Amino acid sequence: MSLIPDDLDALLTRDRTAAALTEGGYPTSAKTLATMATRGGGPRFHRFGPRVLYRWRDALDWAEKRLSPAMSSTSQADAA
Repeated sequence: MSLIPDDLDALLTRDRTAAALTEGGYPTSAKTLATMATRGGGPRFHRFGPRVLYRWRDALDWAEKRLSPAMSSTSQADAA
């Protein structure tokens, strides 16, 4: 069973968000998301009482924006 939601508007807990991002090819831990929630730089989130929930669309958009442009060699990364 896939951890990646079919519905882009699905609300996920921090643990489930991290697991879905990791399964989707964006290795992310729940601890990293928690740190970014306090320091900034992470995906947008909502509060539901004491719980933090991430909309899958926001988490996926955040992860995709962190990708570098496509490269054909590692020397391109050094030049950028």
